[in-house]
Amino acid sequence: MRKPIIAGNWKMNNTKAEAETLIKELIPLVKDAEAEVVVCVPYTVIETAARLTKGTNIKVGAENVAWADKGAFTGEVSAAMLKEVGAQYVIIGHSERRQYFGETDETVNKRTVQALKNGFAPIVCVGETLTEREGGVTEAVCKRQVEGAFAGIGVEDAQKTVVAYEPVWAIGTGKTATGEQAQETIAYIRSVLAGLYGAAAENIRIQYGGSMNPSNVKELMEKKDIDGGLIGGASLKAADFSKVVNYR
Repeated sequence: MRKPIIAGNWKMNNTKAEAETLIKELIPLVKDAEAEVVVCVPYTVIETAARLTKGTNIKVGAENVAWADKGAFTGEVSAAMLKEVGAQYVIIGHSERRQYFGETDETVNKRTVQALKNGFAPIVCVGETLTEREGGVTEAVCKRQVEGAFAGIGVEDAQKTVVAYEPVWAIGTGKTATGEQAQETIAYIRSVLAGLYGAAAENIRIQYGGSMNPSNVKELMEKKDIDGGLIGGASLKAADFSKVVNYR
């Protein structure tokens, strides 16, 4: 059985003081969660989040990682730096990184390899735009992104990686894929992983990301291939995020 994983993606939100308030509110609300709980936070509050969650069931992640160990990469943050401040997970290839900051399938792969090499659990994002869905190429897009992200990655490391299917048209828009739409695409993604890794694909967790919230989490999590959620807006309020985490 794959253990469900609910990860919050704070994006560019929360100062240290705001992060402290949110995490202190969240800790008692999710302490009995059946799902694995992760908060992926801005670089500047990783250390604060790691300190506050020490000894709890909440794990801390970053929102990106550099593909190089060190060097002339202004604005990037290395895996060693993230490890030093207490991150355990890292989001890679989020659609906003692809859309605004030039992330490509190749750089997603390089970052994923780097994360795995340094002992992180990557959360690798894939998904189609509205134009691509309406054009009937959702599966082709997801196949290209998954195969690109996992290029050269062995079966053992693949099973440490989480895939987040995030239809771009459902991120921050309030629109959500139906349970059937999400299940259909995530099952397809698992079939692509099976083509790469055989039966081990059944051990790889695949989240849904795209306006998952307290009102739709139960429907989505009931689906056979959906193993959790990558939560944006709803992760910024302890009460809302805890309702997603405690969906059962």
